Amino acid sequence: MDKSRIYSGLAVMAGLIVLGCMLPCAVSKLKSFDRTVNVKGLCEREVRADRVVWPMTFKVVGNDLATISSEIKAKTAKLTDFLAKGGVSKEEISVSVPTFSDKYTQEYGNNERTFRYVAKCIITVSSKNVDNILGLMEKQTDLINSGITLENEWDTKSEFSFEALNELKPEMIEEATKNAREVAQKFAKDSESRLGKIKQASQGTFTITDRDNNTPYIKKVRVVTNVTYYLNN
Repeated sequence: MDKSRIYSGLAVMAGLIVLGCMLPCAVSKLKSFDRTVNVKGLCEREVRADRVVWPMTFKVVGNDLATISSEIKAKTAKLTDFLAKGGVSKEEISVSVPTFSDKYTQEYGNNERTFRYVAKCIITVSSKNVDNILGLMEKQTDLINSGITLENEWDTKSEFSFEALNELKPEMIEEATKNAREVAQKFAKDSESRLGKIKQASQGTFTITDRDNNTPYIKKVRVVTNVTYYLNN
């Protein structure tokens, strides 16, 4: 018999023996990759709003359009003066064109009304100086004393927002991931395992909500991260 064939056969046999010895270890290691734990990490922060939009709405009623127009100009001047003295710049103030409604032309109701015309006027303040605007909001009694009553309507409510989210993101993601790892380590310890590397991680969506209904200028920023870790024996 050709010796080369014998040596080839022995080499193949030896390779099969080695492969057979390594196979259980490889299977065990492969199975270990299937052992994972998925955890969530939460991070929340309370922050103050850094921008406010304050629609100052007032109405003027009457039966003569010329008289109404004069009153609108006078009240607009008083409001802008009130804001200027309060430290609000011209760039932060927008005066909208008044909207008029003629009660006599409405199809519902009757014409027995005290006033025929109603003019709705809105002066909007958009500012990053939130504390200053909050202070002016508390001084609305000064406007009442000067004959101006601001309307509180559902479509013209003040809005507070937080625009510096990008500055918080890295720190909050780091904290959320750290919290997730602590949870995973506790799980690994309870299951008599060792925490391995991260298999998969995803950043949740950042949400910004009012802390409560009474302080809309205080926001709650929240993020949840999802992390999957390998578990080792």
